[in-house]
Amino acid sequence: MNPKRIVITGGPGTGKTTLINYLKHLGYPTMAEVSRDIINQAREEGVDQLFLKDPMLFSQKLQESRLRQFEKATQIDAAYVFYDRATPDITAYIDFIGANYSPEFEKPCFTHLYDCVFLLPPWELIYTQDNERYETFEQAKQIYKSLCDGYKKYGYSIIQVPQQAVDKRCDFIINYLKDTF
Repeated sequence: MNPKRIVITGGPGTGKTTLINYLKHLGYPTMAEVSRDIINQAREEGVDQLFLKDPMLFSQKLQESRLRQFEKATQIDAAYVFYDRATPDITAYIDFIGANYSPEFEKPCFTHLYDCVFLLPPWELIYTQDNERYETFEQAKQIYKSLCDGYKKYGYSIIQVPQQAVDKRCDFIINYLKDTF
């Protein structure tokens, strides 16, 4: 069975991981965000912020991990698999910093397709910074716009998730999926 690939995305600090963890708690298969792992591995190697120091290397590592997740989902027997971010997030972040990138970063955005994209808007009430989330809330709003533009560039329709408690957000997503697929 090929599950529907469902992306949960948004700028930093919008509740994506909390939502993914809630879906996982309910028994849905999920693919975790890999950025923090890459950041922490780079720190162990003496690089404080790999994305800021070498955004292309960071993006390459992200792409490799996200493509592995994409392939791993083919082994899942379920109606849906939920991703905490996806390949279009990579080019959206590179666009956010204004860097140029090679076609290798865009190719998977056209070949490794997702069935549905849910976007969580900036939410100042829950936004916090930490060791891996260094962006200001203003930058988070700019990243949100870059994500909107990025996903649309690859032909995706975006479903905005309301700013609600995690269980209500989950209900919104599951009800949408049941009505759509």
